[in-house]
Amino acid sequence: MNFTIRPYEPADADWLLQCQVALQEHELAIHDPRLAQTRTAPLPATHDYMKLFWQSIAENQGVALIGEIGGQRRGLIAGHVVHAPWPMEVWDSSHYGYVSDIFVEPLARGSGLAQALLDALAAHLHQVDPKLTRLRINVLAANEIARGAYEKAGFVPYEVMYERPLSGGGK
Repeated sequence: MNFTIRPYEPADADWLLQCQVALQEHELAIHDPRLAQTRTAPLPATHDYMKLFWQSIAENQGVALIGEIGGQRRGLIAGHVVHAPWPMEVWDSSHYGYVSDIFVEPLARGSGLAQALLDALAAHLHQVDPKLTRLRINVLAANEIARGAYEKAGFVPYEVMYERPLSGGGK
C-alpha cells in the first residue's frame, strides 16, 4: 500500500484531537478490571493533554506526523528525544527516541501504516540527534493488538511494569 507521511499542519488540529479522544476511549474500553481505574474521561482531559503534547514536542526535538492513504488522514505519530541520565544505565540507554503517541484509524489497521509511521518518526529523531540508537514506546499490557504491531515493527519488551492495588485504596 502507498502511504504519504507528512508533518502535522494546523488544519489537522480537530482531526488530531478526535484521534486522541478515540485513543483514550479505546484504552478505557480495554482497561484491566482487576485494577483501579487509571484513565479519566477523554474530555476534557484530552485538551489538557494536548498542551503537554505540544510542550514535549517543542522542548525535546519532537515532531507530529500524519499518515495518509489516498489523500485521507488515517494515522498519526508523535515523539521526541528523551535524555534521562541514570547511573545504572549506559549513556545510549538513557538517551533515546520516544514514541509518545501513535494512532491508526480502524479501517487502516493491518495496512502497514503503523510501521511506516514508526519508520518516519525514527528517521526524524535520528536526523535531529544522530547519536540516538534506540526508539522506545509504552503500551498498556491489555492492548494486545498494539503490542503485536510493535513487535512486528521490531520492538522487544524492555521493562515491564506491574501494578497491584493496595488494600484500603492506599490510604
